[in-house]
Amino acid sequence: MTAPAITRTMLLWCPDWPITAARQAHGLAAELPIALIEKGKVFACSAAARVDGVSRGIRVREAQSRCPDLIVLAYDASLDNRAFEPIIAAVELLAAGVQVVRPGVCAVRVRGPSRYYGGEKPAALALIGVLDDLGIEGVRVGVADGPFTAEMAARSTRNVFIVAEGGAAEFLAPLPITTLGAPELVDLLLKLGVRTLADFAALPITSVSGRFGAAGTRLHSLASGLDSRPVTARIAPPELDSSIDFEPPLDRIDQVAFSFRQRADEFIQRLTAASLVCTAVLVETWSDRGERVERSWLHPRSFTAADVVDRVRWQLQGDTGSGSGLTAGVTRVRVTPEAVDAIGNHEQGLWGTANDERIHHGLSRVQSMLGHGAVLTATVGGGRMLAERQKLLPWGDRAAAAQPGPWPGHLPPPLPATVFAIPRPVDLIGANGDTVAIDGRGILSAAPAHFSPTGSARELRPVLAWAGPWPIDERWWDAAHRRVASRFQVVDSSGVAWLLVLERRAWWAEARYD
Repeated sequence: MTAPAITRTMLLWCPDWPITAARQAHGLAAELPIALIEKGKVFACSAAARVDGVSRGIRVREAQSRCPDLIVLAYDASLDNRAFEPIIAAVELLAAGVQVVRPGVCAVRVRGPSRYYGGEKPAALALIGVLDDLGIEGVRVGVADGPFTAEMAARSTRNVFIVAEGGAAEFLAPLPITTLGAPELVDLLLKLGVRTLADFAALPITSVSGRFGAAGTRLHSLASGLDSRPVTARIAPPELDSSIDFEPPLDRIDQVAFSFRQRADEFIQRLTAASLVCTAVLVETWSDRGERVERSWLHPRSFTAADVVDRVRWQLQGDTGSGSGLTAGVTRVRVTPEAVDAIGNHEQGLWGTANDERIHHGLSRVQSMLGHGAVLTATVGGGRMLAERQKLLPWGDRAAAAQPGPWPGHLPPPLPATVFAIPRPVDLIGANGDTVAIDGRGILSAAPAHFSPTGSARELRPVLAWAGPWPIDERWWDAAHRRVASRFQVVDSSGVAWLLVLERRAWWAEARYD
């Protein structure tokens, strides 16, 4: 049986890449303690944070207690990929055929760069120099037989580590079995007394294959230094972004928007040539003060060139709402597609556009004249009270998912059709002629007999049916902001159902079931 071919590999590793990408995006200094949070736990942390005891996997509160000055940011996987793209482009200028292992880690075949630079170490140092010029410090390079051994070599040095050809097994032998990164298999091997990669490699391949299957066989090959995985060069994506530089800087928004029109047309044309449409764009602007502002803009269908220009103008207007000028001159504008879709999914109908298309065109036109926040649409959010769940967002923006809650005390469906922004005072009278009250145990003082939708005795209506009460107790831990109320449903003699709230010993109509 012929031994599998092994590719001599050079692997570049940028330690703490998520932290590096976040620092670049937010303009933070390298010495600051930073933690990236995902699902309430620390996903990555900077070296300064680790000195104070912060580590991956601990909860945010514990991390902040260990490091009071900790800067907490949400982890954004797309930011990692976006920030790593310039690094890959720079490496490809010196070494063809770059494979992106993951953001912060890439691999190339050694043969070409080593011949060009006169050896493996000069080639590695040349690549490190390129990244230093981009401001990426602390890059480590490992050269070995196969990507796995090369990565282990990069992790065992602070600069360049070269494993001699054919010496992979010897280099890997003392490394712990946890290096393989397969928790279930590693736990079992540790119980069997297998502590190092040498112990695992010493096991017969037939026994490993029979016990652990194809996955175990692959890991056994890695531990034995027989990593036959090739370095597969990535296919560079087409350049779809569009940018323009201004010299001298422009200090009027209308000048910037007018100058960017041609670039916007080119942006849409490149997308069309690739049979794509853009449903989300990232607009970045730079000023002559060195400020960089970025924002993602969404579209309910797909962007046109005019839509792109509008987003650039709205972003420059910011919170001022004025198009007369800027606080600093604009030196550069760049638009990048964040989300694309096949153009076939957005073609017009056979008989022309539908009514909703015309509505969208009209609202977008009004929005372009009056500003991004001038046209709002309603969506449902999270909360207990119905008025709190009404959210307004600018036309074209994608609604965020409602907060999962669990929101104890919220009203289950079906929800009322009419919700009063300000609760209306009403009156609920019992059979004894007194206003119905509810004690602390949720017991009615009397059965509801009459209901007045205005609170006036002249408009009392008989109550046909009722249900409740359901208690609401918000912020029970905060005496200053605690809210105690009870919900109640009634149906009056006209057949209209009402959602009532008893709060501060008064009845209020929260909504009406139309």
